[in-house]
Amino acid sequence: MKDSQSRFLNLDSFRVFSGGKILVEKILGAKMNGTTGPIEFTSDKSLDFPAFEVINVIGTGFRRVGYWSNSSRLSTSPPETPKTNESSSSSELLHSVVWPGETVKKPRGWVLPQNGKHLKIGVPIRVSFQDFVKEVNETDRYVGYSIDVFVAAVNLLPYAVPHKFYSYGDGHKNPSYTDLMSLVSTGVYDAAVGDIAIITNRTRMVDFTQPYIESGLVVVTPVKKLSSGTWAFFRPFSAELWCVIGIFFVVVGAVVWILEHRKNVEFRGTPKQQVVTTLWFSFSTLFFSHSKLLHMKPTKVFYLFDMVNLTYMYVVLFYSSIKFTDSNLLLNYVYYSILLRRLII
Repeated sequence: MKDSQSRFLNLDSFRVFSGGKILVEKILGAKMNGTTGPIEFTSDKSLDFPAFEVINVIGTGFRRVGYWSNSSRLSTSPPETPKTNESSSSSELLHSVVWPGETVKKPRGWVLPQNGKHLKIGVPIRVSFQDFVKEVNETDRYVGYSIDVFVAAVNLLPYAVPHKFYSYGDGHKNPSYTDLMSLVSTGVYDAAVGDIAIITNRTRMVDFTQPYIESGLVVVTPVKKLSSGTWAFFRPFSAELWCVIGIFFVVVGAVVWILEHRKNVEFRGTPKQQVVTTLWFSFSTLFFSHSKLLHMKPTKVFYLFDMVNLTYMYVVLFYSSIKFTDSNLLLNYVYYSILLRRLII
């Protein structure tokens, strides 16, 4: 009710209905025939002959597919009269149901399984890193992160999905995941659960679910922090590098002597003088250029590559010794192809 001088409701004008008890008694004592049959209540205020109309909701509308009552169960005819002694067949077919997608065919998984087979789920038995999947010893139970995700996803489904896990692998070495995917594609297994990487050749055989973990590789390695100072340029010269440089000098000296001793008087003399000249030539390469001392063009070309290789070797080692002190930059230099191949296979 509205106040004549106001736009708002005048709640004070409402009255409390005091005949609720009488109204309930009248309703409970009523006997009538409704759409689904007789309406009559018992002493505990429940329907004496409960009957319901089964409808099929289609978009914004609906259609009747049958009825249900204690006497007739599911039926296409309305239960107009109670049948306490007779029992209609519960297998009587209802009218066709239109499922989502405008189809009368029952979608797979929407019907509770009666005599259906269990899904065979293949589980790879890894030897290393068993946090994703692991078989409990002497049991048919499987635990791990991947198993927990699978079970949680199945439990969220509005229908039952009976399944059984089957181990794949001998337990002595990590099984091939690609071979497992091949068994799924051929029907040996219905699905597989595990830390299975999604790669191109496997996507041609089976369908994958959405990834539930972030793909990537984490490498843990000890990093020695090196202090920078005046003598930091000596850092690349390890014992191994000195051995390589020594062998490098001998090889360079031998090649230069072979090319120069025939026409260059500097590389002639007694065997001792030739050895000393050759070794000194190789060693002094670090300090000054010998372009004027060399006469043969092939020797000059070889000497050029000698200087470039030696300089490049030192620069790379010095740069890497500085770069690898940062653990974040270290990951950029890991051979991902080798590690990923071992991880996947």
